[in-house]
Amino acid sequence: MRVIHRLSVVAAALVLLMVGGCAVNPVTGRQELALFTITPSQEIQLGQEAFPKAVQQMGGEYDDPALAAYVNGVGKRVAQVAERPELPYEFRVLNDSTPNAFALPGGFVAITRGLLVSLENEAQLAAVLGHEVGHVTARDSVQGMQRGTLLGAGLAVLSAATGSSAYGGVAQKAGQLAAGLLDNRFSREQERQADRLGVDYMVRAGYNPRGSVQLQEFFYRTVEAGAEPMWLAGLFRTHPFSKERMLALEAYIAERYSLQQSDPRFVLNEQPFQRAVSGLRQSSKGYELYDQARQQEQQGHVSQAIATYLQAATVAPDQALILTGLGMAYLHARDVRAARPHLARAVQLDGNYYLSHLGLGLVYLELDDESAAISHLEKSMNLLPTDRGGYLLAMGHEKQGRIAKAADLYRQIAEAYPQSKIGQAAARKVAELQAK
Repeated sequence: MRVIHRLSVVAAALVLLMVGGCAVNPVTGRQELALFTITPSQEIQLGQEAFPKAVQQMGGEYDDPALAAYVNGVGKRVAQVAERPELPYEFRVLNDSTPNAFALPGGFVAITRGLLVSLENEAQLAAVLGHEVGHVTARDSVQGMQRGTLLGAGLAVLSAATGSSAYGGVAQKAGQLAAGLLDNRFSREQERQADRLGVDYMVRAGYNPRGSVQLQEFFYRTVEAGAEPMWLAGLFRTHPFSKERMLALEAYIAERYSLQQSDPRFVLNEQPFQRAVSGLRQSSKGYELYDQARQQEQQGHVSQAIATYLQAATVAPDQALILTGLGMAYLHARDVRAARPHLARAVQLDGNYYLSHLGLGLVYLELDDESAAISHLEKSMNLLPTDRGGYLLAMGHEKQGRIAKAADLYRQIAEAYPQSKIGQAAARKVAELQAK
């Protein structure tokens, strides 16, 4: 059996080498070495599978429909003049304080609340989104997959390697792929190329390239002043910035777009941008307190964190993420009844964030309402499969006497997360239920 296994591994490697070769970069026209040829339709499939998981991993979407429509409109305006306008571009605002933006294969682009609130006009937003579209058109994430450790997860997603339910197999691989792509670091040349492409796109879309200059100068001032940890953990970690990069882009703009900088037909659009982000700015103080509370909780100061979460919820009322943090902190303090109203309100405000449903599912488990618990835990797992959510869902089925269903779900969690404490606990539960 061991010899057969080795032969199968060798055969698989030979297949990859045979289907691999060179792919043409749609932006540069250059031939690029590819271990595995990923077609445009497969690129879209990768993004469609990974993007929802990435959104969940970064706090879900920021709940402001007017702002979401505005950002998506700016992004579509830039994308339609890029080299690959046929891709199904989506542009989302994520509820994360870390200043960041990212693009996944196929045209799925996000900007965080923390970066958006730092901008001053629509042209700067177009520069950020144009830069990310540049990574998409140049297939930088796909190239990163070819060179890195994400190829296996990507191939599993493309081959639809399903487990025995929606919570195993491809869903777990899609989560791994999303996390890996979010952590993907671009090379300096890829960043410089995306800068240039972003400027090309924003100018074609009618934006003043001064917006990109302003953005780069803002980044430089941020670095020179000693970038805060959130900047270092976010944008500057995955998109390395340098003075040389800023000067190179300024030289490129001066050479190609000097006339457009003083041409009134190319806009900065400060007032429309400021109107669009007004609600975001009003909630900023509440989210500063929310970030402070999260840090206090992580340091083990749970009572202090709860007090800060309550203050955040007062300053920025009816923000689902803040209420979720408060409810989870009460669960951390083992105060289930205090957690319940905050988590229930969070779900009522925004029913599309996995952690709110997970927390409320745990509340109902503790209150012996298994039906309600299972409903929320299933919703949590559909949004983002996690070992914790799966284990709690299996507990709900077990408490209702559905032993076979519970054992199957415990087994899936044990197989998908063999290294985690929860995965190991699930394996023990499988053995325990089989012994009965």
